[in-house]
Amino acid sequence: MSTPFPAGTFTPAPGRGSLGKMLRTHARVEAGLTLRHGEQLLLTLIIPLALLIGLSLLDVLPASQLGSASKVDWITPRIFALAVMSSAFTGQAIALGFDRRYGVLKRLSATALPRWLLVAGRVVAALVVVVLQAVVIGVVAALLGWSPSAAGLAAAVALLIVGTLAFGALGVLLGGALRAEAVLALANIVWFVLLLAGGILLAPSALPSGLGVVVSLLPSGALAEGLRSALVDGHFAVGPLAVLVVWAVAAGALATRTTKLT
Repeated sequence: MSTPFPAGTFTPAPGRGSLGKMLRTHARVEAGLTLRHGEQLLLTLIIPLALLIGLSLLDVLPASQLGSASKVDWITPRIFALAVMSSAFTGQAIALGFDRRYGVLKRLSATALPRWLLVAGRVVAALVVVVLQAVVIGVVAALLGWSPSAAGLAAAVALLIVGTLAFGALGVLLGGALRAEAVLALANIVWFVLLLAGGILLAPSALPSGLGVVVSLLPSGALAEGLRSALVDGHFAVGPLAVLVVWAVAAGALATRTTKLT
């Protein structure tokens, strides 16, 4: 069908923007909302930093867990795991639950943003927050005397990325299926339980054998042990990475079936 006006006559030209630009904009908005939220900052940064400083300076860690590593070398990888869990799981689940409650997702779904991009934007935003967390925690840990193994830095980066995807999928699974009030309560309970008994503050090797095996198969235990192996021993532990991949795939597949817009 011919048109009386040549292309480019009207500016701006109507139509959907590029997917890359929409993804960057959506991720920037989501990351900004997280970083401006006081309760989210308390959960994702202040509490991990407080635990890092306190456990590095106080004699509260069992000597049997430390082995030949210093306190700050042993605890820092676990604080990284806690930070990922806080932002990608707990923060993501709570934000998604309340976005559903207030109709944010329903309104966004009526825009030009495809559904997959809504999820991808949240994932990218979570990765941005994790990068900022890692930088801040790493700087503070270095000031406390942390000296990671250079041989394990690449493995640690891979574990942080896959761990963010796994916990992010679990956060979407929880926040996309339950009411906001239930998500708020359950996400915080799960965070507290995994912190104390999920392989972060207590290594699976310090637990009874049967319980230790179960904890090592949890995403929190796998991420904490994988990061410890990479940053303390300089080894790339394939087992923890495989556990995180399984959690990411399984939770992501289930979340696509259960996530609601309202």
